[in-house]
This record gives sequence, structure tokens and C-alpha cells, in this order.
Amino acid sequence: MGKSSRDKGLRRERAIVDIHTKCGLRAERVPLSGAVRYRGNGADVDLYVRGAEPVKAEVKARGEGDGFKTLERWLGGNDALFLWRDRATPMVVLPLHVWIEIARRSVRCTEPDADRERAHRARQAEEGPLPPADAIAGATP
Repeated sequence: MGKSSRDKGLRRERAIVDIHTKCGLRAERVPLSGAVRYRGNGADVDLYVRGAEPVKAEVKARGEGDGFKTLERWLGGNDALFLWRDRATPMVVLPLHVWIEIARRSVRCTEPDADRERAHRARQAEEGPLPPADAIAGATP
């Protein structure tokens, strides 16, 4: 791999980390793009959207989009593209905005107080709004 290709890959990896960080999601570039199997991981970027265990992400960049154009055409205006080859595990292609939305929701679900807050909101919705405190006092003779 030439220096310009390596530098381009580095810029794209850093951009992915930067986008996630700006969206409030923890992300780290894996040193040497995973070549040294840092933490047993050969990925380019670690995305911490499900707690302590990162989602391992590979970053690919192409100037003319070779190989990407067909995927973009298949995806069209949809939110996800499922790719399923015979006798292989299916894969999913998502536009970045859809991924960020899913990742943000995932992070909220792994926060320690998320279940308690969700239960509180559900209880409030079931019980309805409470009347003002002085309305109760005014109703007694």
C-alpha cells in the first residue's frame, strides 16, 4: 500500500471517530489500523455503543466508489440493505445517519439508570398527569 493510500485511510478512520465523538458516542481508532491485533482486535475503529465491549468497525474508502455504487443503488432511499449470500451470515449496510440513530439508542439502553427512567416514564404515561396540588386542597370543604 502506498503512502497516499495509507494516509487517506488514516484520515477516513479519524473522521469516523470524530463523527461519533461529536454525536456523543465514544469511539477510538485502533492503533496501526488493527495490524498488531490491539486488544485481540484487527479492526480499524472501536465503537463503544453497547457498553464496555466495542463494536469493531472496518473503514474502507474509495475515490471513485468502486464497489460501493452497486450497494448505493440497491439501498436506494431505504434505511437498510441486507446482503445475504448462500451459506453465509447476512450483512447489513446502513446510511451513517441511521447508524448514528441506532447507536445513540443503544447507548441510552446500556446506561445504568435507563431502565429506571424508562419504567418511570411508562408509569407516568399509564397514570396520566397528576392534578395540581392546590386543586386537591380546593376540592375539600
